[in-house]
Amino acid sequence: MVITDFSQLDLSKSYTYADYLTWQFSEMVELIRGKVVKMSPAPSSYHQTVSSNLHGLFWNKLRKSPCRLFAAPSDVRLIRKGKDNEQITTVVQPDLFVVCDSGKIDEKGCLGSPDLVIEILSPNSVQQDLNVKFSIYEEAGIGEYWVVFPGERVVEIFLLEEGKYRLSGHFTENQDIPVNTIPGFSIPGKEVFEW
Repeated sequence: MVITDFSQLDLSKSYTYADYLTWQFSEMVELIRGKVVKMSPAPSSYHQTVSSNLHGLFWNKLRKSPCRLFAAPSDVRLIRKGKDNEQITTVVQPDLFVVCDSGKIDEKGCLGSPDLVIEILSPNSVQQDLNVKFSIYEEAGIGEYWVVFPGERVVEIFLLEEGKYRLSGHFTENQDIPVNTIPGFSIPGKEVFEW
């Protein structure tokens, strides 16, 4: 059964990716551990500028590499129990993500953990990105997680070590930002936050 109105969902119920595929809402949603979460309203123009800047910097480096760059909206289906649609309970749409294993890419997005995820904070997404998504990305074994603070012009990079995220660095617009997933690659902070 196709569901076209968000109000038709029972938000106390747990859902799977199989359910998610039947939804045709005007609102964007993510599925976090089986629970439906409405995404924030459209981000600010500066948020989108930072996203475009990052996309351009990464795309230029990755276009001739085995790694691929994706931008929201693109589904990342994180695996806990199995790969069947009925077993997947977390589907997120990071602002940007990099996948170096082409076997994880299909026409629906990414099945499994990306190598690098970037979330650009918006006022309405701070708690979600710093707490909930931090936890699920850590649990999913995503090796590198960037949290971008556009207002402060700062990038915090977390690297997975022994199953837990460790803050690797706090980078400002005046510094080069290392991309740990791709050895030897760094991007100028001033180009990330260029307006």
